[in-house]
Amino acid sequence: MARLTRPRRALSTNPLKSSAPLGAAMAYLGIEGAVPLFHGAQGCTAFAMVHMVRHFKEAIPLQTTAMNEVSTILGGAEQIEEAIANIRKRAHPRFIGIASTALTETRGEDVPGELREILARRRDFGDLKVVYASTPDFEGALEDGWAAAVTAIVDALVPEADPAARPEPTQRQVNVLPSANVTPAEIEEIDHLIRAFGLTPIFLPDLSTALDGHLAEDWSGRSLGGTRLDAIPAMARSAATFAIGESMQGAARLLGARGGMPVQVFPALTGLRAVDGFVQALMALAGTADAPEAIRRDRARLQDAMLDAHFQIGGLRYAIAADPDLAYALSSALAGLGAEAVAVITSSGANPIVELIPAEEAVLGDLGDLEAGARKGCARLLISHAHGRHAAQALGLPLVRAGFPINDRLGAQDICRVGYRGTRAFLFEIANAVLSHPHDAARPEDFGAAPIEPEFEHDRPQTAPH
Repeated sequence: MARLTRPRRALSTNPLKSSAPLGAAMAYLGIEGAVPLFHGAQGCTAFAMVHMVRHFKEAIPLQTTAMNEVSTILGGAEQIEEAIANIRKRAHPRFIGIASTALTETRGEDVPGELREILARRRDFGDLKVVYASTPDFEGALEDGWAAAVTAIVDALVPEADPAARPEPTQRQVNVLPSANVTPAEIEEIDHLIRAFGLTPIFLPDLSTALDGHLAEDWSGRSLGGTRLDAIPAMARSAATFAIGESMQGAARLLGARGGMPVQVFPALTGLRAVDGFVQALMALAGTADAPEAIRRDRARLQDAMLDAHFQIGGLRYAIAADPDLAYALSSALAGLGAEAVAVITSSGANPIVELIPAEEAVLGDLGDLEAGARKGCARLLISHAHGRHAAQALGLPLVRAGFPINDRLGAQDICRVGYRGTRAFLFEIANAVLSHPHDAARPEDFGAAPIEPEFEHDRPQTAPH
């Protein structure tokens, strides 16, 4: 159980977190025909767009209301209306998701009220679904913005049914709300698990068809896939709602209340115990006493991988820096094989899952804290996003990239660490990182013996064994 600490200082060294509006924009991109719209200055949008383009290696249709000095003081309702009209004319979207920024939140603008007036007055916007989420930059991190956007989508597009007149739930249909750290490939893996039990999932949002890295026939200026808009109201008729990640609990509870269905929150789907819990929930929902043969074989292969990798992972001292849901998922899976997290750095204090991370302390800090904690704890491995490479280079340690952004490698959307198959790949990834990292050859003085002087001047240190 980790104790959350918040260092008091005025300087951040190599920041860890990405902003909440960026998380909201990423969630909006998981909706069919969507265009995310930042209500703020152009610079805010450009910064987020660059991060997403470099991570996904795709064109990102992120737009802005382009607030200026005058509109920032007097209010930006006209900018919102003009932006919606321009986007509708040029990109023909079916959904526009608006995310606020620090600029508009500091002024205290009543965007929901202004948006209601605009939509009531502009009848030509009737073919659009417009959703607004409050995501100030100065509160929370990427996963908080993602969760706020999904909650706003549920609130706006899933109707609240009369409890006395609720339709019969579609027994084979299940809602899945993945958190921000779930990659497109991981959504495909969860989809594979659910469908193996004869169930039909609806993911909200669904990046597996929007940002999976496929080559589109043309550029439309809006998202290339995602959750179908007509499927979102139908989520109220599902048999159950599953949330993947503690940060999605609020959105899942709201959706469950709208449809009167049971809700289950799975803090993680990485690790044998975590995936077993998910499979048991699927078995109960499908009304079966056993898992399909293919799933049982995947589980057996994971058990074999755990035996193979425990030589490298057992007793491994590592340091991790990630958003709370991701930090919990990876560290709890490694704790199952005996690894020890000597430093845990996280980006948001709003997620209660931080307290369950298997470490003594979790620091709400930056990558400077990661480097200091890893050095102090004698870590042999770092886990963080791409910006952690500076700490890894300074410490001479291997870095396993996880989270957002991963802009110095290709295929970030294909990383899969959930389910039996994803966990197996993750354990091999960690074990191979340890195996491939060169370490110093043992010397006599390491065991208390006197050092041996080189016999000849041309003696050179031997190559370190691997």
